[in-house]
Formats: sequence, C-alpha cells, structure tokens
Amino acid sequence: MITLLYFARLRESLGTGREELALPAAVKNLGALRVYLAQRGEAWAVEMAAGRNLRAAVNQTVATADTAVTDGDEVAFFPPVTGG
Repeated sequence: MITLLYFARLRESLGTGREELALPAAVKNLGALRVYLAQRGEAWAVEMAAGRNLRAAVNQTVATADTAVTDGDEVAFFPPVTGG
C-alpha cells in the first residue's frame, strides 16, 4: 500500500485529499503511477495528463517521473506554486 496526498486544486478537482492505494505490480515509478491514476478517467485524466504541469514528492522529497515508488511510500501531488 502507498499513501497518496493531493493538495490545492487537485484536492478540489479529485474530491479527495488522501487515499490509500494497493500499488499495482506494473507501477515502478512516479511516471507510471501518474499514468495509472489518469486511467481512472474524468477529473483524473485531466489532472494527471502527461502535459499537465504537476509537481510531486515521494516521502517528502521532490520527485521526477523516474523516481521509484514502492510499498509503504507516501506520494504527494501538488500544482506548481507561484508567489510574489
């Protein structure tokens, strides 16, 4: 199982801020997880789309698409933040 956290716009669009997910055997990294989540359709397909600017962290460390994801990990997704 992994813990998924969704922040800001994602929490609103997806209707949840947190979920537990049994990690599919084919999902080995963050990029594959994002593809898997997008396959849920509707808001998931929009928010997790490959061209969508989205940040992520695995176990509270900023991650890229090739970052490994394994059982027990915490994965957070959040939109880029701007400020002034």
